[in-house]
Amino acid sequence: MRQLILNLAMTYDGFIEGPNGELDWIVKDPDIDFGDILNDILRDKDIIFYGRVSYDKFGNAGPDENAGEKIRQAYQLLHSKTKYVFSGTKTGDNTNAIFINSGIRERVMEIKQQPGGNIWLYGGAKLVTTLLNMDLIDEYRLAVHPVILGKGKPLFQHIEEKHRLLLVETKDYKSGVVLQTYKADRSGTSG
Repeated sequence: MRQLILNLAMTYDGFIEGPNGELDWIVKDPDIDFGDILNDILRDKDIIFYGRVSYDKFGNAGPDENAGEKIRQAYQLLHSKTKYVFSGTKTGDNTNAIFINSGIRERVMEIKQQPGGNIWLYGGAKLVTTLLNMDLIDEYRLAVHPVILGKGKPLFQHIEEKHRLLLVETKDYKSGVVLQTYKADRSGTSG
C-alpha cells in the first residue's frame, strides 16, 4: 500500500508560514540546494496531494529564469507527478490536476491502495488537519528550522485526538535545520 507522507519545513515554534504567507524564514544550507531537497522529497513518490490554497500558490510554480540545470530538472520531476487538489470550492482548472471535492476518506484510501510510489502530502495546514484527524497520514518528515516566528500559520491546529508517533530518523544539517522523520504509531496502545 502507498504511504501518505507529510514532508515540509516548519519553524521551531511550529509555523509553516509567516502571518502574511511569508517563507522568508526558511534557512538555506550551504551544502544543499533546493534542487537536492526537491529531488530527495520526490524520489519515492509519484503522487502529490495539495490543498486548494497551496496548489494555487505552488502547484504550477517553476524555477526562476536564472535557475541552474539541477533546479530545472527538479521542477520537471515535480510536474511529472500526478497531482490531486482537495477543495470545497474549486472543481478543476486548465491543468492535469485531479480535484477532489467530497468523499475524502474514501478517495484517499482508494488512491493509497493503488500500486505505485508513495504520496507527498504537500499541504496546506487545513488539508493536513483533515487527513490527520482521519488518521490517514503514515509518515511525517518535518524539517525544523532554527527560527522562532511567534506568529503565523501553525502546522497543527484543531486536532481532534492524540496521535502517537515513532521516531525513525533524525538528521541535522550545518544550517541548524533538523529533519525529523516519524511514522504513525497505530499499534493500538492508548493512554
